[in-house]
Amino acid sequence: MAFWLLKSEPETFSWADQLARGKAGEPWTGVRNHQAKLNLMRMKKGDHAFFYHSVEEKQVVGIVEVIREAFPDPTAEQGAPWVAVQVAARIALKNPVTLEAIKKEPALKEMMLVKHTRLSVQPVSDAEWAHVCRMGGVER
Repeated sequence: MAFWLLKSEPETFSWADQLARGKAGEPWTGVRNHQAKLNLMRMKKGDHAFFYHSVEEKQVVGIVEVIREAFPDPTAEQGAPWVAVQVAARIALKNPVTLEAIKKEPALKEMMLVKHTRLSVQPVSDAEWAHVCRMGGVER
């Protein structure tokens, strides 16, 4: 299993919205960056991802699971190369983990979220995943 981080603007699609989708989940659409697209294409069914509220909040708030691998993004123009994955909520973090807190952790200094803050879909290493989960008060 691989680990990821998915960014969403909470005023557009929030953790509460994700929870409301239930077991059916929601397609992760609208990604229009080639590096992020390649990351979506690498995701496998069963992989987990942090759900990150961007913009004002800048915090990890939950964990989702990939329930459908890459497929053509239904929000893209016909024939465009963009893809989506389907994700379903698994667990809310007991304590949301802010970007500020992540930046203060020496063990997370190489995390892509710290080094490439604008990338909306990014990999997370096993060690980073475990560390952020501990910070958020959830079992890995």
